[in-house]
Amino acid sequence: MPSTFYEDYPPELTKEEEEYLLSNLKDWCIAHGIAVRPPPSFVSKEQDPSGVLATTAPVTLFPSLFPRSCFEEAHAIQTTYNELYAAIARDEEWLYGIVKELVGVDDFTAKLWEVHEAVKKEGYVQALTLGLFRSDYMVHLDPSDPNASPEIKQVEFNTIASSFGGLSGEVSQLHNVLSKIRAYPQSAKRTIAKANMPVSESASELAAGLAAAHHAYGEPEISRETCVLFIVQDPERNVFDQRHLEWNLQKQDIRTFRLPFHRTLLDTRLDFKHKLVYTPPHAPSTAYEVTTIYFRAGYSPDDYPRGEDWDARLHLERSNAIKCPSLLTHLAGCKKVQQVLATPNSPHLERFLGTKEKVDRVRATFAPIYPLDASEAGLEAKKLATNPETAQRYVLKPQREGGGNNIYRMAIPKFLKSEPEKNWPAYILMEMIEPPAQKNAIFRNGEVQRGGVICELGIYGACLWRNELKGGGTKSEVLKNTQAGYLLRTKGDQSEEGGVAAGFGAIDSVCLA
Repeated sequence: MPSTFYEDYPPELTKEEEEYLLSNLKDWCIAHGIAVRPPPSFVSKEQDPSGVLATTAPVTLFPSLFPRSCFEEAHAIQTTYNELYAAIARDEEWLYGIVKELVGVDDFTAKLWEVHEAVKKEGYVQALTLGLFRSDYMVHLDPSDPNASPEIKQVEFNTIASSFGGLSGEVSQLHNVLSKIRAYPQSAKRTIAKANMPVSESASELAAGLAAAHHAYGEPEISRETCVLFIVQDPERNVFDQRHLEWNLQKQDIRTFRLPFHRTLLDTRLDFKHKLVYTPPHAPSTAYEVTTIYFRAGYSPDDYPRGEDWDARLHLERSNAIKCPSLLTHLAGCKKVQQVLATPNSPHLERFLGTKEKVDRVRATFAPIYPLDASEAGLEAKKLATNPETAQRYVLKPQREGGGNNIYRMAIPKFLKSEPEKNWPAYILMEMIEPPAQKNAIFRNGEVQRGGVICELGIYGACLWRNELKGGGTKSEVLKNTQAGYLLRTKGDQSEEGGVAAGFGAIDSVCLA
């Protein structure tokens, strides 16, 4: 794609055109729940002591350009990625070989594995697992080759609490509506056209994954109503994104409840068959049997400030409810697994994917990633990371989700100098992806911010599988494996992080080019 294509986009707006566009954008966002709880920097606790106010989620004024070939490849490969991570989660022996390297240097990973071991000793009672995944990519253009074609390179693979599936479809609809009502200049009509602006179906598709798990659970043995339980943070800024999934389930007559993680032991119990029973505080005379636990909390050490919070995680994992994700699926998403798969000449993909075609296709999406351990690759990575000249081509990642945790470029040597070397294996070193430069405008906290931007494409996947012991062996079966829509996040090109909920990015949609 010629660089001039990016340079001429988006079109300039007159004052009157921008006022018309923003008026429609703001109204659409409020009417369709494209909102978040405002950050403290925008609305103080004194101004909103009850935490009831909402503000428009950060969104772009225009859909951002994205190479059609890259968009189509990211979609096409998602079911293979689902298959890969479902297979990793089923292979406890292999996964332990990865996790054991982290246990001594990463307390959070060690604690998650400890909970797994406790449940395993007692005996897992649920053979089904649901994964609602998201594979994140950037477009990469080799800066050393002026004739290079754009290609996708994976940023990370998310196995727990993959956010913004609820809002991404609404934003893609927003941009389509703005085009339809001619809020965009006529000069951009051929580019910002319906045929080039795919609508994300992520809310309905992710909800379909939860519905599949709910139905696969079966009918309760005791006469109880059933529900899907969302385990959430409290307070939760991103509540409206989650609500879109709940509303899609409720349209299918599936009851949902939101349970703040810290109330788990107060509002749930296990019966004599390890069925998880939820009693809503507002309706204490009614008990619901939980078919599916959807974790939108529990992915960060910040969710476990007390010992009781780890007891709560163990309590949920001991239950017969289907987990989204299971503990092993949660652990499969750690950055160390991504590094082991993506390290040049790694043999591990062949273990999980049946054909050379699948292996080659997945491998083509990897950016080079290295360990910071005592291996040959690790020793070379340490040299790259501690040298200021070479470190500027890399990002240092811990085993964390949620955004705001990475260390970039010139900050890496200083950070490592402050960190005991025995802790370095808890990080991976990833070569920076070089996306094409483009521009857009972001509406955030009531203001329009213009300038250079970088886009990150996330493709959702839904995968439901069974893994049970039978006749001395293990029987595995994938019951559902689908691509589940997309998310485009856009950030200013001076920002390294892209997390919307973490305050760095904005929700966008794709304009295929």
